[in-house]
Amino acid sequence: MTDSAKILLVDDEPAMLRYIRTLLEVDDYKVETASTGEEALQRVDKGLEPDLVLLDVLMPGIDGLETLEQLRKKRPGVKVVMLSCVNDTKKVVQAMRLGAHDYLTKPFQKAELDAVIDQCLGQGKTPVGGEVEEVGEDTFFIAASPAMRKIRSQAALVAHVDIPVLLLGESGTGKEVLARLIHKLSQRAHRTFLKVNCAAVPADLLESELFGYEPGAFTGATHAKPGKFELCNKGTILLDEIGEMPPQLQAKLLHVLQDQHFSRLGSRSVIKVDVRILAATNIDIPQALASKRLREDLYYRLNAFTLQLPPLRERKEEIPILLKHFMTRMAERYARPQLPLSPKLLEACQAHSWPGNLRELNNFLKRYLILGDENLAAAELQPRHDGNGGAGARGDSGAKGEASGGLKSLARSAKDEAEGEAIRQALEQTNWNRKQAAALLQISYKALLYKIRQYGIAEAKGHHKLSAGA
Repeated sequence: MTDSAKILLVDDEPAMLRYIRTLLEVDDYKVETASTGEEALQRVDKGLEPDLVLLDVLMPGIDGLETLEQLRKKRPGVKVVMLSCVNDTKKVVQAMRLGAHDYLTKPFQKAELDAVIDQCLGQGKTPVGGEVEEVGEDTFFIAASPAMRKIRSQAALVAHVDIPVLLLGESGTGKEVLARLIHKLSQRAHRTFLKVNCAAVPADLLESELFGYEPGAFTGATHAKPGKFELCNKGTILLDEIGEMPPQLQAKLLHVLQDQHFSRLGSRSVIKVDVRILAATNIDIPQALASKRLREDLYYRLNAFTLQLPPLRERKEEIPILLKHFMTRMAERYARPQLPLSPKLLEACQAHSWPGNLRELNNFLKRYLILGDENLAAAELQPRHDGNGGAGARGDSGAKGEASGGLKSLARSAKDEAEGEAIRQALEQTNWNRKQAAALLQISYKALLYKIRQYGIAEAKGHHKLSAGA
């Protein structure tokens, strides 16, 4: 413990003040107390600069939320943990929006208090200063930038409150990892966590996937099957790519959010469940609402609290830490020695914009580990342009231009051309059905979409538009 840390404890109950003060002084913290919000603010005005404030929500006079708001104005950098004898969802959400770092429900154990203080003061196994936090099997959360530390703090706070959370951010920014972190920090941590990718399941099958079905509900339904919501009862479900869910199914999901019950396909009986719903998307929300792609009532129901993950290009200070972490993990997985991350390679990584975010970074390092050529890896990050001003398929002039850069550039050009041609052939073979083409190429649907954009593949005239499904 850090014996120099100063904690301001604010609570109107004398017995609670004495109890918490005793717990803190056992660990050599310097403790100041106040019995009202007004007194706490006066102490701060007179020069008190606490490292942490433990603040009761329900107090006479200026309550905890108003005190929190004024404290954040007077000391923007101070960390505040709210204390309450009731787990009031609205107050917790309001406290988060006002900048509280955590929320403890009284009565609490010393271990709970210690964990929260350690997280706030950077003494525990939390991702402060670039530390890696394990959130599941082979899944880690890293917060080395101010933006990601704020996200981690908000996730810890919202985890305690059973409300839906909407996770926003570009593809590959780590929305699923954040969802797993929220589940791990919640009271449902020992229960099931399930992810459903709404874009990967055909629209006509998504309803049965989520809610299950009875025998005879449709052709081929020979036996009863529980849906994801039943399997996830008492746990947490992540609805990834929620913007791809058909509007008629969004209406049924809205009823589940409101009433926590539904019926299987082909059944009249009602099933009651208790499931924490997290939703993730990378769509433009205002545009999706305007085009009726996303139901407005569902959006506001899901948007009890929103966490927006920044793209990697806005948190480049994390790149060296992420590279080192990915290198360690993949070297173990593939039984290969770790490769050096030279200043030249780090500089190239810092200069790259990473449109694919963490997923692109991970795949880049995987290729570097397998190929073992630092110069080739660094060259891969250089911007590429073809004769038409794009970075997609190259003509002869583009290939000749790259040939002047050496055999490695020529090899990369040939590889890209071959890969682009294979994708075109798969699309032609499946009548430009992207999901069938992805299956034929044995890559994910998202990977195919990325490569179509990467190579600038356009459909020949005479075909119908690219379709996502049959």
